[in-house]
Amino acid sequence: MRRILAWLTLAIIMLMAPALSQAQVSISVALAPPMLPVYAQPMIPEAGYIWTPGYWAWNGGGYYWVPGTWVEPPQVGLLWTPGYWGWAGGMYEFHRGYWGEQVGFYGGVNYGYGYGGVGYQGGRWNNGQFPYNQSVNHLNLAIVHNTYNEPVAVNRAAGRTSYNGGARGLKAQPTEGERGAEQAPHNAPTPLQQQHEQGAGATPHMRYAANHGAPSVAATPRPNAFTGPGIVRAAPVARRPAARPQQAAAVQPQARPQQAAVAHPQPAPRVAAAPHPAESPRPAPAQHAAAAPHPAAHAEPGEHRQ
Repeated sequence: MRRILAWLTLAIIMLMAPALSQAQVSISVALAPPMLPVYAQPMIPEAGYIWTPGYWAWNGGGYYWVPGTWVEPPQVGLLWTPGYWGWAGGMYEFHRGYWGEQVGFYGGVNYGYGYGGVGYQGGRWNNGQFPYNQSVNHLNLAIVHNTYNEPVAVNRAAGRTSYNGGARGLKAQPTEGERGAEQAPHNAPTPLQQQHEQGAGATPHMRYAANHGAPSVAATPRPNAFTGPGIVRAAPVARRPAARPQQAAAVQPQARPQQAAVAHPQPAPRVAAAPHPAESPRPAPAQHAAAAPHPAAHAEPGEHRQ
């Protein structure tokens, strides 16, 4: 009887597995995620690894940065679909990334290095091998021999926005192919990827409140390795000077109209003398130049809020 119950339990779990793998929404928050930091891709550690971009995650009441990293796929033929934040029902929901035979929808977010908002242009599977696109990857050609060079268009319209939907989010919509990839059976993040996310959440300087959008560990050569060679810092966030209050322009006094000179007649002198010349008119009072107003200062961009 116990053996029968065990088999029934296993059968139920197997039937539920596809549905569980498709449950993408893992958390909902009211605050919009910060802008994506700017960072360089670390060099690939070994052939066969696939790049997974960094993203903002939520834990303990705040956002923290999960560094981009090179990951060994769970099996040959699988590609990584990055997670993304999407606006729905008045909240920002995080759709977790997954491994599948096709790259699904990830919000149109331009994560860079092959993830320009649609699909993946950093490499592709070919007869069990994974050639890399040299135009978007930082490769060590001493260990990576299977490459090609294919230019990739840069989606500058997406900027560094890290979420889809809402008033200020990206407006991308999934294609039929991306919807099919999301509905197809796929694999969850590997155990190393899960440790990578948990390790970032336990590191204080990964929190946005501490790094203000420029994490000191923006990308790593391997998952869950936040120290050692190859660690990449994010570029500093540009800070613009504080705005100066505009000064009112000085009021320019109105010039008095000049009057014509009046000749004053002189009495006839006893000795013949030349008459005094006409008095020159007094010069108009000096006019004060208007002070040029200071240029309007640009406000420092902050986090998006809805």
